[in-house]
Amino acid sequence: MSDSIPERGPKFRRRAEARPDEVLDAALELFMEQGFAATRVEDIARRAGLSKGTVYLYFPSKEAVLEGLVRRAIVPIADSALEALGSYEGDPRIVISTVIRMIGHRFGDPRIVAIPKVVFREVLGFPHLAQMYRTEVLDKVLPVVSGLIRRGVEQGYLRQVDPELTVRSIIGPMLLHLVMAEVFGITPAGGLQFDKLVDNHLSILFDGLSAPPSAKTWSSS
Repeated sequence: MSDSIPERGPKFRRRAEARPDEVLDAALELFMEQGFAATRVEDIARRAGLSKGTVYLYFPSKEAVLEGLVRRAIVPIADSALEALGSYEGDPRIVISTVIRMIGHRFGDPRIVAIPKVVFREVLGFPHLAQMYRTEVLDKVLPVVSGLIRRGVEQGYLRQVDPELTVRSIIGPMLLHLVMAEVFGITPAGGLQFDKLVDNHLSILFDGLSAPPSAKTWSSS
């Protein structure tokens, strides 16, 4: 009889590799059900079917779990937006419309939109969450969109507007939509309906932002 310890195979390795996602899935369910403040690490461990020590092996605090949720769900949306926006040349209204519709569609998923909701609720108590959200999302996306608006103005697609302030006008309605629902409890009769909000927003936005045809500067290339 061999005294050697059997090697743990692929099934065990897959299980270990899946544990961070299992923790995040359990935490998201609990944050949605009872809120961030009321959820304890032991609650997350119990929901995930893991020990509390195992949770701490991957996430040193409950705040780190929330940061993990942001990085898993929201950062890929920001990265997708950057990929679409970064090298785009031409009428900025086209790519802005595409990106906003993509964000609206993603936010139609309750498990994705739940994460910025939690951040909005808890940001005053945990200001480093706001800093992390800024670093991982806003600081990457805002300069790119500002540059896109600036080029659109220079090329005559857009009116003479301030690019940085215009970015706030572009993303502001979606954020305010969440804040009104989560902070003030004011939700449209049909629910958040992000797709409809996006259609309404783009109509108002481009009616006010678009330059008259006479302002277009045509390139000779």
